[in-house]
Amino acid sequence: MKEQSAQERWERRTQRPLMALAVVFAIAFAVPIVAPDAGRSLTEACTRVEWAVWGAFAADYIVRLVLARHRVHFVRTHWLDLCAVLLPLFRPLQLLRLVSTLLLVGRRARMASQIRLTTYVAGSVVALLMFGSLAVLSVERESPDGNIKTLGDAVWWSFTTMTTVGYGDHAPTTGLGRMLAVGLMLSGIALLGVVTANIAAWFISRFEMDDAEERKQTAAIEALTHEVRALRAQVAALSEAREREEQPR
Repeated sequence: MKEQSAQERWERRTQRPLMALAVVFAIAFAVPIVAPDAGRSLTEACTRVEWAVWGAFAADYIVRLVLARHRVHFVRTHWLDLCAVLLPLFRPLQLLRLVSTLLLVGRRARMASQIRLTTYVAGSVVALLMFGSLAVLSVERESPDGNIKTLGDAVWWSFTTMTTVGYGDHAPTTGLGRMLAVGLMLSGIALLGVVTANIAAWFISRFEMDDAEERKQTAAIEALTHEVRALRAQVAALSEAREREEQPR
């Protein structure tokens, strides 16, 4: 059995705690948007929680970099993680923390071998719908020309955007809102491609399994046929020998 490296052991042990922190981040991100009349102290507390969760994922990246055997190769192969860590530092907007944390969560979830592709895709769909709805609501709610004013409107818009249906009854009017729309559309197309490829791969594997089983059955039938022929030959030889013995001399 191959011995796990220090980096792999760290990733395995910290995956669940980081996923739990991602849930905490989701709650902290949603509360000020769903409850815009919340007190200033609660809003500030949620902001501190968001920064703390982002800091935990940033620390996780640094630890994995330190534990990596080949650090230059690690940076080259995990450049998206590095971008997600550095993104909120340039301009501390709430949406930047959202994007960077989602990227880091997605990258860490992919590293977990025990997470099946279907579970990952389903979780990605739910996360994108939720965060897309909250993000566009926070951006469009105060827009004078916007028509996304409630959480229901935002969820409906996110769903129609991700599925690329686009009824047009709700649409963003701000620059950030339109950027979110582009991101959701591209994510929806990508997830649809993943689901389609997964279904196609499942059918192909099933056909391959059926072909392999059919080949095994054919080989077994051929072996039995050879054995039956050999037994018939032996029986015929014994019968001939017995007939010769019974013939009068």
